Amino acid sequence: MAQAAELLTPARTSETKLVAGVCFAHLVSHYYMLMLAPLFAFIRADFGVTYTELSLALTTFNVVSAVSQTPVGFFIDRTGARINLIGGLLLGSAAIAIAGAVHSFWVFIAMFAVLGLANTVYHPADYTLLSERVSPRRMTQVFSFHTCSGMIGSAIAPVSLLFMQSAVGWRGAFLCSALLGVVAALVLAVQGEPPVVHPAHPSKPRGEEPASWQLLLSPPILLNLLFFVVLSMVGGGLNQYLVVGLGALYGTPPGLANTALTGLLTMSAIGVLLGGVLAGRTARHSLVACTGLLVTGAASTLIAFVDPGALLLVLIASLSGFASGMTMPSRDMIVRSVTPPGSFGKVFGFVTTGFHIGGMVAPLIFAQFLDHGYPRGVFLYVAACALVAIATVAFGMSGRRTA
Repeated sequence: MAQAAELLTPARTSETKLVAGVCFAHLVSHYYMLMLAPLFAFIRADFGVTYTELSLALTTFNVVSAVSQTPVGFFIDRTGARINLIGGLLLGSAAIAIAGAVHSFWVFIAMFAVLGLANTVYHPADYTLLSERVSPRRMTQVFSFHTCSGMIGSAIAPVSLLFMQSAVGWRGAFLCSALLGVVAALVLAVQGEPPVVHPAHPSKPRGEEPASWQLLLSPPILLNLLFFVVLSMVGGGLNQYLVVGLGALYGTPPGLANTALTGLLTMSAIGVLLGGVLAGRTARHSLVACTGLLVTGAASTLIAFVDPGALLLVLIASLSGFASGMTMPSRDMIVRSVTPPGSFGKVFGFVTTGFHIGGMVAPLIFAQFLDHGYPRGVFLYVAACALVAIATVAFGMSGRRTA
């Protein structure tokens, strides 16, 4: 028994280090996705462009991610998740650095396209590494840690970016932020890997490739894809346009609006952790997801019609974040429940493309609301998307399984 414990301890330590490294990478990915939101007004003024024109950066990011993520998922299944994750971190860092250093609007847009390409590695690589090398007994808990780390990255972005902007300008904030991805890549590069516990993508003959596409185009997987599309619009609307939407609708000062955004993102992270515990104790993941989305939609509708004042605004935004965070571990378990063994990389890569499909369209819709003097539409559209997401779940997505 003592010898067995000695053998197990290094493996458990190696597993913990891997989880920490993957979670750090996920934190960086969400931090980079939120680079624009807190600095929107400063970057817009510097380039002298409209909300719609600057939103092209987000649309370009999501177009590239949407087109590339599924092929990257297949590529990761063939070449390995860890090396691709390290490469994605370094590529994203380079894109952020160039966007901040070069005084050209179109270079800025192009670097967000490169950032979108770098972003494609995170979900297929992360979920493949975790599914392969983490004990199945810890899977729900580890998935919640993974999602929470992304929320932490989003939560710390507004405060840290505004602080850096006040000290060194938005360009300096971009250059400093580029170092974050380099550090995460180094962490993954120097650590060892635990042994494979559950092969997530066993090698298959080339002739079985059409079956893979048949799986991705099956009704359960397509329903998950649609679910992720509307979830992207809910999260993207609040994360990217809460600050400017509140300013345009109620004249909310940027400091207060960013405090509300920070509260939303921080409580999202806490909600993810509690949602992970809940997801591990119930099989009714669709009920959890619907409840969280209902609260999020109600909060967005309330903000659309009532100026709640400073304290209540932060509380409502925080409640919305907590509710949406609670749904995320159940969201991941819904996807996992319809994914057959051996297909985690490609399925997660495919369904999370929905985030980018929604991200291609949503920024232009939200920017049009702002440019045409209807900021209330930002919050009403978020609420409508939450209702569509609820309908998608209620239609029976989580009850279907692939063969």
